[in-house]
Amino acid sequence: MKNFFPRSIIKVFSLLIIAGLASSCVNLKKVELIQKKSHSDYSQEIVNAQTNAYKINSGDHLYIKIYSSDAETSRYFQTDFPELMNSSYIYLNSYKVDSEGYVSYSFTGKTLVKGLSIEEAQSAITETLGQFFKDVKVQVKLVNFNISILGEVNNPGTYNIDRDQVTILQALGMAGGITDFGKATQVTLVRKSANGNKVSHIDLTDNGLLSSEYFFLLPDDVIYVAPRGSKSFVFEKMPYGMVFGILSLVVSIIAVTD
Repeated sequence: MKNFFPRSIIKVFSLLIIAGLASSCVNLKKVELIQKKSHSDYSQEIVNAQTNAYKINSGDHLYIKIYSSDAETSRYFQTDFPELMNSSYIYLNSYKVDSEGYVSYSFTGKTLVKGLSIEEAQSAITETLGQFFKDVKVQVKLVNFNISILGEVNNPGTYNIDRDQVTILQALGMAGGITDFGKATQVTLVRKSANGNKVSHIDLTDNGLLSSEYFFLLPDDVIYVAPRGSKSFVFEKMPYGMVFGILSLVVSIIAVTD
């Protein structure tokens, strides 16, 4: 009877530590994206979201590549060096859209591209060049297609997109995915609008995302993944080795006091 109180206190205290550590673990089910409703066979056809075609604005940088089946015209525009083709080279050889919305060429004048999509700009530039050269084909790329991914992802930062479009899931993949402590149901998207910035909240576990206006990203979008409440003091401040060392010590104390 003499030792009952101390041993009971030790056991209760030890069990509380174990319970606290266990409660710090993340429920991995809640980190999954586009979850299905059950473990049974599940199939659903979802209509793809319509791509939000980006409209070119003043200050944008466009890389314009000109081709032609006409030998003389082709030689005139053969200025690229494949061995030097990288992001810096493309940026330095891009055309900046001026304050009035035009891109200018020393040999043909200028073309209005502000307010046009990339495809529409290709057509407009092709039409301009077609007045001076034979069989011209144009490829246009938006150089400043950058997105920022912040919060609970493995590799936060700003990424340059080297294709015409990218989805929010692909962007998160570029950032190494959401960490175990990321809250997939609470993702914030900041997007430029005509009046400033628009802030939207996204649930990545909802398959309705695939058909929403936020599935495809636009230049200068910012994605923020919020932390989960289970990101506790123990796992934030202690190395995992120390945590499991404490667990071993607690188990030993319980065994000795029995």
